[in-house]
Amino acid sequence: MVTSVPNKVGNYSSTGNGVHKLFFDDITNFLRRFLFRVLSVGPIPTHLAFIMDGNRRYAKKQNLKEGEGHKAGYLALMSLLRYCYELGIKYVTIYAFSIENFKRRPDEVQSLMDLMLEKMEALLMEESIVNQYGIRVCFIGNLRLLSEPVRAAAEKVMKVTSNNSKAMLLVCVAYTASNEIVHAVEGSCKEKEEEFPLCNLNNNVMDDVKEGEKINGMVVHDIQDFYEDTSAESQGLKQGKGCNGTPYHACESFESNWDQVLTSKASKSGEVSEGFRNLRQEDPVIKLVDIEKHMYMAVAPDPDMLIRSSGESRLSNFLLWQTSNCQLYSPAALWPEIGLSQLVWAILKFQQSHSYLEKKMNQL
Repeated sequence: MVTSVPNKVGNYSSTGNGVHKLFFDDITNFLRRFLFRVLSVGPIPTHLAFIMDGNRRYAKKQNLKEGEGHKAGYLALMSLLRYCYELGIKYVTIYAFSIENFKRRPDEVQSLMDLMLEKMEALLMEESIVNQYGIRVCFIGNLRLLSEPVRAAAEKVMKVTSNNSKAMLLVCVAYTASNEIVHAVEGSCKEKEEEFPLCNLNNNVMDDVKEGEKINGMVVHDIQDFYEDTSAESQGLKQGKGCNGTPYHACESFESNWDQVLTSKASKSGEVSEGFRNLRQEDPVIKLVDIEKHMYMAVAPDPDMLIRSSGESRLSNFLLWQTSNCQLYSPAALWPEIGLSQLVWAILKFQQSHSYLEKKMNQL
């Protein structure tokens, strides 16, 4: 069952059920705040990520119409977000819609897009959870894949909430981790194009590298012969046209083949110098920091814990880059059934393992 905590909005009757409901709400809120105060004695995660799995199974289990499971899942999400922000969790990331979900039936995809548009518009209402808790909303993913109305609504929500600073909600839509990594590599290559002109290939000649020029202590005497040393070594370079606007595998081809050409040419000539050995190590084209700053998720720290409902333990192409040191928790409840009890158990699990993981992180 979804644990719902209604706000004190509206006029309750002075007698009967209205008074009882108001009294019950007060007791519930008091007990929840007391529980959160106790939990706060221990470490609280800064960032929680959720894979909202089981909406369709919930609808089937409850004999609901198709699409009703997602609506129930949205209500569960609103309750869970309220608990998270009351507990002091600053960042919450949800996996709302994968790129792979576009492969579902067109009518189901359209239904989800309509629901998403409806809920985006609801976030802008004055009484929404976004305004109650000062939440900045970011939509993460390849938003160009969304329909124009949904994309425009997402951009509007991000603009309207951009000045909110108390907490952040990251909604991964039209997202997969593999797409994010490709996007980051492509962005890094474009940024480095001017800084590392060796990445530009034109007519089988490396631009901006002139005869007699030193590169890390190595003098290049004949760049044309150097580049075309063997057909096998040069083929990988000829297939790619550098990092400017090419698929990500072209950069990988450049990296590996450039190293092979350097090593092979130097070995054959018997002139393996220190400059050859250190060329790639001392001056890499792309560094880790370059990749990470182009990630969609660069706006938030890595998650401390990833929670996937319905008992599944797969990541399903979600935050693969960011979850290398992240705790995983998989409650058996389907997503619309997720409530306060599952969140409390997740926090206790996090606190139990926190000291060990923190020690491991410090050793890296």
